[in-house]
Amino acid sequence: MTDIKKVNLLGLSPDKLIEFFESIGEKKFRATQVIKWIHQKGAESFEEMTDVSKALRAKLEQICEIRGPEVVSQNISSDGTRKWIIRTEGGKNDCVETVLIPDGDRATLCVSSQVGCSLDCSFCSTGKQGFNRNLTPAEIIGQVWIAIKSFGPMDPNGPRRVTNVVMMGMGEPLMNFEPVVDAMILMMHDHAYGLSKRRVTLSTSGVVPKIYELVKRTDVSLAISLHAPNDALRNELVPINKKYPIAELIESCQHYLANLPDKRHITIEYTLMFGVNDNEEQAYELAELLKVLECKINLIPFNPFPHSGYEKPSNNRTRRFQRILADAGYTVTVRTTRGDDIDAACGQLVGDFHDKTRRSQKYIELREVNS
Repeated sequence: MTDIKKVNLLGLSPDKLIEFFESIGEKKFRATQVIKWIHQKGAESFEEMTDVSKALRAKLEQICEIRGPEVVSQNISSDGTRKWIIRTEGGKNDCVETVLIPDGDRATLCVSSQVGCSLDCSFCSTGKQGFNRNLTPAEIIGQVWIAIKSFGPMDPNGPRRVTNVVMMGMGEPLMNFEPVVDAMILMMHDHAYGLSKRRVTLSTSGVVPKIYELVKRTDVSLAISLHAPNDALRNELVPINKKYPIAELIESCQHYLANLPDKRHITIEYTLMFGVNDNEEQAYELAELLKVLECKINLIPFNPFPHSGYEKPSNNRTRRFQRILADAGYTVTVRTTRGDDIDAACGQLVGDFHDKTRRSQKYIELREVNS
């Protein structure tokens, strides 16, 4: 007799959970009960769901499961940053990384969307590792579930253990559109994690058509990994720019903001690399470029990783770049490096997985030729 593949309820959005319960002849209010048990109380079995009838619990036990990703390891930095290595459904060698960054009353969880990354930004460690596959909704929201449960039993009435979520981990979120949208809906839903739309941020390298689609589906905050003030340089650093150049990207961001129900801004992420994109002329060029967009700018001093070919700029160069932008009227922050002692800093996430693109092998061969 063939084993029945059980439905993993962890990754079902509220609407899909309602559809599921109606498909098995149950009332849709059951979806509300179950979603609260899973995402607010951290239930891992149906037996824990005491306000659900015994008959329904037995029925769910036969056809469903609540299965989060497997935690391979948890490391805690000297600054309190936590990093989890999580094994996905792909098996032993398909792992991704998730990072929780505490900062006073805030705790920001950096969530991965792909095993590896389907893009190949030249300064990102994840991109150098290649790509295996997209994560499922359960594997994405499971990272939030794991992070909150790591502090002990979940308490819907207690203080928030995760206050913000950023889709800035491994992968390009818009290249895994539907699972990412489903997971973000759960993050913001009142019966799940109840995060504000201003506290859930999707970061993209600029998959322009999907930005237009995103605003039709959700109103999360949007961040753009820009990293260059012109197309010539961005083509080198962020190759997807050859397909969707900066002008098209900015236009899609303007459209996104114009179709939100409230006034918002785009966060521009700009990784500063010594001698590449960090001189004063480039700062003035960036200031001019962004005049047409409601935005704030987050400068990220490059976090080194082996054989990257890039260097972190000095504090003086970083401050000069920041000052030029601030003098032009922008709100500019410099991201503090967190968790670098456990390789959890921005751009350092690599995971452990089989690379279907052979991109990682090509970089190894190139290093050997140049050494």
